[in-house]
Amino acid sequence: MQRAPRTSVDPTKSSTGDDTPAPEATPRRGLRRWAMDTRPLRRPAYRRLWSSTIVTAVGSQLTAVAVPKQVYDVTGSSAWVGYASLAGLVPMVVFALWGGAVADSVDRRTLLLITNTGIAVTSVLFWVQAVTGLESVWVLMVLLALQQAFFGLNSPARNASVARLVPADELAAAAALGSTVMQLGLVAGPLLAGALIPVIGLAELYLIDALALCITLWAVHKLPALPPLDTSTTRRAGWREVAAGFRYVSLHKVLLLSFLADIIAMVLGMPRALFPQLADTTYASYGEGLALGLLFAAIPIGAVLGGLFSGTFSRSHRHGLMVIAAVMAWGAAITGFGLSTSLWLAVVFLAAAGVADMVSMVFRGAILLSAATDEMRGRMQGVFTVVVAGGPRLADVLHGTAGSAFGARTAVVGGGLLVVAAMLLLATATPALRRYRI
Repeated sequence: MQRAPRTSVDPTKSSTGDDTPAPEATPRRGLRRWAMDTRPLRRPAYRRLWSSTIVTAVGSQLTAVAVPKQVYDVTGSSAWVGYASLAGLVPMVVFALWGGAVADSVDRRTLLLITNTGIAVTSVLFWVQAVTGLESVWVLMVLLALQQAFFGLNSPARNASVARLVPADELAAAAALGSTVMQLGLVAGPLLAGALIPVIGLAELYLIDALALCITLWAVHKLPALPPLDTSTTRRAGWREVAAGFRYVSLHKVLLLSFLADIIAMVLGMPRALFPQLADTTYASYGEGLALGLLFAAIPIGAVLGGLFSGTFSRSHRHGLMVIAAVMAWGAAITGFGLSTSLWLAVVFLAAAGVADMVSMVFRGAILLSAATDEMRGRMQGVFTVVVAGGPRLADVLHGTAGSAFGARTAVVGGGLLVVAAMLLLATATPALRRYRI
């Protein structure tokens, strides 16, 4: 039976790197067993990193709303909004892959300080161009590309650092804490942006995001140094190291299977491109605006609820089986959504899909941190960032095309059933994932 290698953290010591014993976890009884597992927050370094995420998860969504809104205001064209999204995607993918190699060759704390500073500076520049009334779509696209490049460099280092701040048996709990905050930002950020724009204007959203990033910089500054553990060799962060990361994935089956599980779920079963069509047709009687808003909000809300009650699953040691079960549950929930003619039943199924997605995220993230050695974690997180960002965009193309050809509900149901069938086939044919545990 395959087991995870030991992490570099001694669970008897504090995460700040001194010899102070970490607090002992007390047994959880009654309703506390169902609630979120907060053991990682007992470790000061992780607590600082996670606390900063609470603020920046919302702040980043203010910019995520402000940029397409400003692009549309300047151009009056939804096509330009799409072009702007592509302008941000390409540098994010390139720099996430390269950033993973950088994160494996330098002090990750230093890299986080540099990249968070870069993101904050671009937010200030967004604010400057907005308050000066520049109204240049090309400036907006360049700033967006620059910001996403910094994000691509930042994300692998941030995610890979978690395994140095908490012990192996708390990785799933740490993933649940981080994912819940990010999903909460996806819900609260856009709602807050919609409420603030009429009151303070669009430009100030950028400034709020920049100020929130100052909190992140303070939290990162307080982290312990996170240099490479293997000091016997000197690595250069070039594309040869990026290629070595892909070879590492191909040679470690459980890592490859964890990526394939996410691709199956997101490419075959993410139907968000069909939400406008469904709101306009199947659920038109409820009001198109209400239906569209509920459809887009349901999955993140379900994910947040899953995170709040993550104590029900985050202590499981059968990480591989949990990923398989979660992806199949996602497919079944999406199938139920496609069969629903009631908007409220559809929202329930989408929320259930959000819970399943949270479980999948938690255990896939834990597998990546536990199954990879420290000198490869940055590159694995770079690939993870690309898969997470690219999968839903491929799904938009696939489901949009299928919806036009066969109808929206048929495309959704077909996608959900394909997820269940493909994941069942993958789990049956490759035992490495279902046998993986820590």
